Amino acid sequence: MKNQTKSNILFCCIFLWSIVIKAQNTIGTITNNQGTFNGYTLYAPAGHTETYLINNCGEVINQWTSTVAPGNAVYLLENGNLLRAGRIANADINFGGVGGKVELFDWDGNLLWEYTYSSPTVSQHHDVFPMPNGNVLVLAVTTMTQAEAIQAGRDPNNLTQGKLFNEQILELEPVGTNSANIVWEWNVKDHLIQDFDATKDNFGVVEDNPQLLDINFLGNSAGNANWLHYNSIQYDERLDQIVISSRLLSEIYIIDHSTTTAEAATSSGGLRGKGGDFLYRWGNPQAYKRGSASDQKLFGQHYPHFIADGLTDARKMIIFNNGFTRTPSVSQIDIITPPEDSEGVYSYTPGTAYGPQNTDYTYTSLVPTDFYSRILSSAQRLPNGNTLICDGDDGYFFEITPTEEIVWEYVNPVTPTGILSQGDDPTASPNLTFRVLRYAADYPAFTGRTLTPSAPVEQNPDLSNCTILSVNELDTEEFVIVPNPVKNRFQVKGIGTIDKIEVYSALGELILSSREKSIDLTFQNSGFYVVKIYADSKITTTKIIKQ
Repeated sequence: MKNQTKSNILFCCIFLWSIVIKAQNTIGTITNNQGTFNGYTLYAPAGHTETYLINNCGEVINQWTSTVAPGNAVYLLENGNLLRAGRIANADINFGGVGGKVELFDWDGNLLWEYTYSSPTVSQHHDVFPMPNGNVLVLAVTTMTQAEAIQAGRDPNNLTQGKLFNEQILELEPVGTNSANIVWEWNVKDHLIQDFDATKDNFGVVEDNPQLLDINFLGNSAGNANWLHYNSIQYDERLDQIVISSRLLSEIYIIDHSTTTAEAATSSGGLRGKGGDFLYRWGNPQAYKRGSASDQKLFGQHYPHFIADGLTDARKMIIFNNGFTRTPSVSQIDIITPPEDSEGVYSYTPGTAYGPQNTDYTYTSLVPTDFYSRILSSAQRLPNGNTLICDGDDGYFFEITPTEEIVWEYVNPVTPTGILSQGDDPTASPNLTFRVLRYAADYPAFTGRTLTPSAPVEQNPDLSNCTILSVNELDTEEFVIVPNPVKNRFQVKGIGTIDKIEVYSALGELILSSREKSIDLTFQNSGFYVVKIYADSKITTTKIIKQ
């Protein structure tokens, strides 16, 4: 693996205990040290039908099976349902990230709803987003013919494939099991400008209209139909705004969602709430002729989004900056503060580029070239101040503290040729992963769920060196916990005087402490717990399942 240097002996800590993973581990959980944010990690390996929810030791907590590969985003909803984009073959719209359908599964893996948005002229791709009202935002492309693109002002010499893809965002209201109402729509083709041909639509002064997209700025598209390659849409409920990422133009954009569909198709002059133009853009001022190559900040970035309220750097924007086309090839995590005149109204001085000039924070590897993902990838700020990072083209997930210590590492063991066995070389076959999200233990989806871990994803997993809370499990001949599994109350039998009994959740949180041999778990969630017993000058532990 080309990323962070690993130590010879790697430690995996779960439930706030010390777990030692043998040094030969090459896939699954590699490192899980104290300081890791305890939660459950969701990921969908590229090209495969499975979606996994794992704990910090790599054990599977839940798993969903589809009939199609991801296309590409997945989300765990608060009610325990899984929202997932799926990939459908499309001979006419075929670029990296093409999906074509949206799926909704319940916790138990039952398909509740699916919606296909795929034809020779349209396709969902890359991202979807679950809205607070139960609707779903969908990122898609529609096809502009060569004649339509030229009429919109495109230079005919830069139409190498005889068509141009319009990027589109739909808001779907699910209906039944396989239908939807389109309740809101936005299209970038309604917000173009060009200075190439005064006889065509959208003619104007590009540098004086940063709220519009120059249809003749090619970025890294080389004139292909897929000239924008939007790879992410994220919704911010507080602002009622959508954050968009264009990989090939190396820009991010913010648009208004408070508009009607009719208003979203109109030009607003960049004023919030009056149209669908860009409210803000950042990353590559060359795209609107307000900078040079030296001013470019983003390079093929992914997953820009506002950090949620209550987290470190809340309301700032975090971005996985891939470093695509940059020399040397280096990825980084950037955090910026979009300048505002008031909340949700972004500052702009005519004749200049949008700020900020510099990032508030940037993470790179100690050896910068050790960290590089040309495509895919994500970064997520966690509640304890750590940052979860997905190096997507290596299938490598890692978590850093505010001091940039790596406290958790995981390598996706799923490849196009199958699931790897522990000890296999993960670099021998692609193990791509679009994005990784971690959900806290108290996330509503887990309330009342049985969260008993099952085997890790990899074949022949080796967790034999795991020890709970740094002590060995008690010989079962010395005592017994009855009943186990337990619905309400359990008792410790076959042991003398007990100094104390502690019960920990599956993520290491101390649930209760008692000197009694009878423990009441009636009001605890179903799942796996650790019982730690202090007796006869010994500290021993065992496992219990709450039904």
